[in-house]
Amino acid sequence: MNTPLRRVALAVMVMIVALLANATYVQVIKADSLRNDPRNVRVLLDEYARQRGQISASGTVLASSVATDDRYKYLRTYPTDPQAYAPVTGFYSMQYGSTGLEHAEDSVLNGSDNQLFGRRLIDMISGRDPRGGNVITTINPVMQKVAYDQLTAKGYTGSVVAIEPSTGRILTMVSTPSYDPNLLSGHDGARTQQTWQQLQQDPKQPMLNRAVSQTYPPGSTFKVVVSAAALSNNVAQPSDLFTADPRITLPDTTTTLENYDGEHCGPGNSPTASMMDAFRFSCNTAYAQIGMKVGAAKLKDEANAFGIGGGQHPNIPIPWADSTVGTIPDQAALAQSSIGQRDVALTPLDNAVVAATIANGGVRMQPHLVDTLQAPDLTTLDTFKPTSVGQAVSAPVASTITNMMIESEKATTGGTDPRPYQIASKTGTAEHGNDPRNTPPHAWYIAFAPAQNPKIAIAVIVENGGDRALAATGGSVAAPIARAVLDAGLQGS
Repeated sequence: MNTPLRRVALAVMVMIVALLANATYVQVIKADSLRNDPRNVRVLLDEYARQRGQISASGTVLASSVATDDRYKYLRTYPTDPQAYAPVTGFYSMQYGSTGLEHAEDSVLNGSDNQLFGRRLIDMISGRDPRGGNVITTINPVMQKVAYDQLTAKGYTGSVVAIEPSTGRILTMVSTPSYDPNLLSGHDGARTQQTWQQLQQDPKQPMLNRAVSQTYPPGSTFKVVVSAAALSNNVAQPSDLFTADPRITLPDTTTTLENYDGEHCGPGNSPTASMMDAFRFSCNTAYAQIGMKVGAAKLKDEANAFGIGGGQHPNIPIPWADSTVGTIPDQAALAQSSIGQRDVALTPLDNAVVAATIANGGVRMQPHLVDTLQAPDLTTLDTFKPTSVGQAVSAPVASTITNMMIESEKATTGGTDPRPYQIASKTGTAEHGNDPRNTPPHAWYIAFAPAQNPKIAIAVIVENGGDRALAATGGSVAAPIARAVLDAGLQGS
């Protein structure tokens, strides 16, 4: 072969290698980024050409895809109380991706999950249009609606989470203010963008799922955990006596810690109050003493047993923010932490788990939001089974705390109203902000019922005092909401 031919052959070989390398780069290395690029109309057309599966709750359809006559064959819709269910479903948008169960269970809903491979193959061979699978949640629609209506009736910012103690099934997950996911799922890009910008700029943060993504100081609801640590370590018993003083000075400081509204702890003028009365009347000074007697290490260990500060929470399957007890460098910090202040921070779901664990005899169950995954033909792909995370406290300790919570409910506003079942509860009025004494507190209430045969555990938080401002307490603001949800869930029980 002469020199010119060798040069042409070499040039052709180089070009072939370059073409192969480019094809490999585009189809293998860059495939995912190109597929996920929002400018890739072909991917959008393919995805919207498939009927996405439903999200439902006890037969109530929360999300579905309906046929259209435009270039995108299906439109994602949220037909039932979309704002009430937005923290559960999330949204599915061609411009802004997805959140909530739309994101967590995307592979099932869009039909690409490995469990659906055989059905995809059959659809391809038979020529049927591919479809996604269905997600059935654990949500109780009646309780969900009541919780949402209770929060929004007075324009409260807050959250309600209810759990079935024996299984960890999440029965209610509400966050307010909320948003309508239908406004983000439309095919009109300009309108969707306008909605997105409005939601992002809203100072009330309607897209924040406060149930699992926001942490708050738990206030006196944390006394359930402190009591568990004291009882489990034989540091204190319900009859043991502690200070009843309206205020105490924290060790090695000039800082005072006081009871709510500077009140003496319990009835009468006795200088001491039992642990039972201190819990019942939510006495900060007594619980500061109890917490300091327990010690930082044992308090943190007990909190970890309840899932607080023990590391990253597993998804449920949506992400769940970590809780924390915070740092406790000295006795003064320990006293403040023992009343659920300083650096202690819990999500409403965390606090619902605390109540559910006591209700379940001290056994903590992993909370979960999905009950069943279905194929497009409604056959079952997977059913979620209850999972125990461990014994947070012994059954006798859980029983003792239950009795303490029953007494606390009796001392709470509305707690003696006649009911066909008994409630065990603990209120919390949590200070926060740079000027806590002049900032309306967060109002908490955690509970379970029926007290001796628990079916529902619940946590309610109303931010910034709700409509009662500085006068707000957990008993006056959060408790009525929780009781209405319990009534809805226990009807006929």
